[in-house]
Amino acid sequence: MVRSTLARYATGIVPLVVLSVLLLGALLMMDAATQSSALSGRLYPFLLVVSIFGIILLLTVILINLYRLAGQYRARVMGSRLTVRLLGMFVLLAVIPVSVVLVFSLQAVNRGIDSWFDVKTGQALDDALLVGRSALDAITQDQLNTAKEMAGDLEDSPDKLAVTALDFLREKYGISELTLFSQDGAIIASSSEAGPDTGSLIPDQPSETILSQVRQGDVYAHLDPIGKTDLQLRVVVPVYRREVGAPMRILQLLQPLPTRYAQLGQSVQTAFAEYEKLVYLRGPLKFGFTLTLGLVALLTMLISVSAAIFSARRLVAPVRDLAAGTRAVAEGDYRKQLPVTGKDEFGVLVQSFNDMTRKIHNAQEQITRSRAEAEMQRTYLETVLTHLSSGVLSFDQRHHLRTHNAAAAHILRADLQPSEGKSLLHLTKSQPELAGFCQAIRDATEQGRGEWQAEVSLPGQHGKRSLLLRGTMLPKLRRKKGGFVVVFDDVTALIQAERDAAWREVARRLAHEIRNPLTPIQLSAERIRHKCLVQAGHNEHETLDRATRTIVEQVEALKSMVNAFSDYARSVQVQATAMDLNDLIRDVVELYNAGGNISTRSLPQDAESSGEITPAAAPVIELDLDTKLPAITADAGRLRQVLHNLLLNARQALAGHEQPVIRIGTRTVQDVRGATAVLTIQDNGPGIPEVLMDHLFEPYVTSHDKGTGLGLAIVKKIVEEHSGTLTAENIAGGGARITIRFPIDEKTLSAGEGTRGSARVDTLREKRA
Repeated sequence: MVRSTLARYATGIVPLVVLSVLLLGALLMMDAATQSSALSGRLYPFLLVVSIFGIILLLTVILINLYRLAGQYRARVMGSRLTVRLLGMFVLLAVIPVSVVLVFSLQAVNRGIDSWFDVKTGQALDDALLVGRSALDAITQDQLNTAKEMAGDLEDSPDKLAVTALDFLREKYGISELTLFSQDGAIIASSSEAGPDTGSLIPDQPSETILSQVRQGDVYAHLDPIGKTDLQLRVVVPVYRREVGAPMRILQLLQPLPTRYAQLGQSVQTAFAEYEKLVYLRGPLKFGFTLTLGLVALLTMLISVSAAIFSARRLVAPVRDLAAGTRAVAEGDYRKQLPVTGKDEFGVLVQSFNDMTRKIHNAQEQITRSRAEAEMQRTYLETVLTHLSSGVLSFDQRHHLRTHNAAAAHILRADLQPSEGKSLLHLTKSQPELAGFCQAIRDATEQGRGEWQAEVSLPGQHGKRSLLLRGTMLPKLRRKKGGFVVVFDDVTALIQAERDAAWREVARRLAHEIRNPLTPIQLSAERIRHKCLVQAGHNEHETLDRATRTIVEQVEALKSMVNAFSDYARSVQVQATAMDLNDLIRDVVELYNAGGNISTRSLPQDAESSGEITPAAAPVIELDLDTKLPAITADAGRLRQVLHNLLLNARQALAGHEQPVIRIGTRTVQDVRGATAVLTIQDNGPGIPEVLMDHLFEPYVTSHDKGTGLGLAIVKKIVEEHSGTLTAENIAGGGARITIRFPIDEKTLSAGEGTRGSARVDTLREKRA
């Protein structure tokens, strides 16, 4: 990671710019060194090596960039092909002009250098230089001798008196400036014509080279320029002291030449020096200029190539970024933002792209929030529908089931999951018992009504069930083509309750209307019997006795029926206590085993008057009682009436059967709703007629010629008073079964566990007295 980062930085634009500037500086110094003989010998080789090394480094960087570009081109990286085309165009535009300029520049340089050298010019410069040099040498020698004399005068002068001595010598010999230095170059004393107030505070010091030369015992005398045109004579001589071991001192003499001398001498000397240098460096000068021009041209080309690479990448970068951004947006990344590199057309385009992606992202977020809100609403609706007691079904316009809630499957008692997405016809085929339900929905929706209501009867395990359906059309949305929703409830219990209430009202009215004339009728019949029976003859006596006895017996029968009506119609306060259902069953069965000791006065007429049960038809009563059955909370007297009615109905159903059997069983059932005590009474008779199955527990429903049909209705009423349920069904192979379920209190259940033994089966044969 670090290596790749360093590699990218090393081949970036900043190192290229720095390297290019350094190389240009080196080439400028090479050009200066080419024109100066002093610099040429010292700096030119170094600058040449530095320039070549820099060019090699620059070329390496360019090759690395080209290699990477070639790899990107082969890999078909976005923007690489456009970069190659732009790079080729830029390189051609840079190399061709530079090459042309280089060729013509070399020719011009060679012709110019050759024109510099003329024989007459050289001879004249030699003569002029010789004259000037002779005059200056004479002046220099004279001042050198003067400086040596001054050095001899200063041998015995101490450092403290050096200033006075220098002033004296300067005035004596007419010198412009005298300065005395220590051996290490420190100023001891100085004297000049200007003085310390008007002249320079620091005397002109000789260079370290001059001082080193004098320390070695030599003298220095040379003309130095002052400003642009004047010359001064600098003479530096050693001053030896006579004291043994005393350090040497150095005396510097500065004497300006007349301006005219200086100008002439400087002019001649400069011209001759330049000419000699040109003559001497004619060949190297051509080579140097040629090499310099070549390096400049090469550097220009390399810098042009580097600039072309950078420019091509910079121009292609926005296009590449736009292509990458477009691809990212196509892949679903709507947060993509591209860097804005400028304010030109590319910058405007990139900014427009960023604005577009930002708007798309905001729209996407809005859609996401809308979807989340819709999902929350859907979850909320599903939660409501899940906990709704009513069944809910939604269909599309083609009657295909879309959704349903758990209550719908529970009410219909069918698995609707496989039918989702299927039509009502498919639901009818997979669930034949729902044919009427589906047909009612189809009939209502095909009529095009916005809202409708219907009632449907469905076959059930324990009789028909009544469903109340309510439907409404769904609005058409953008992508959904509407449909309709159906809400339905199982109103069987409600209808049954209304029907029971109606029958109770009928029974109450009948009991009231019938009870009123019964007593007068009975009393009148007994009075007629009492008064007329004594006066009647033998024949009339028997007829009158039979007629009055029949009237009294029928009145008693009507009273029993009225009592049954009253029992069914009135609301009795249940005196519920904890009781053992098994003990109650055994007690009732023992009564039936006792035969003639059973009192049937309070039983309904349909059980009492159903006919005599012959000894041959006495049924076998089998008990299959769960001795672990917990106690239930109930009214023992009312449950005893339930058992009497059910046993009498079973005896009546078994009349004439060769091997009549009544089975009574109890058991405990544990489910999610809690513990339940289940009582079953079944026989092996002909069973319940199918036409009566749906209305078996309604008043005045009976399969016998005699009776009121209130027995099972009273049983159902008593069971419901105990919060129980009652069902009837036919048994495969013959017979009927009545199942009663009583809820068990949790406290009673926990208290009764572990205190009872295992179940046992008792078989009793009913005997007649």
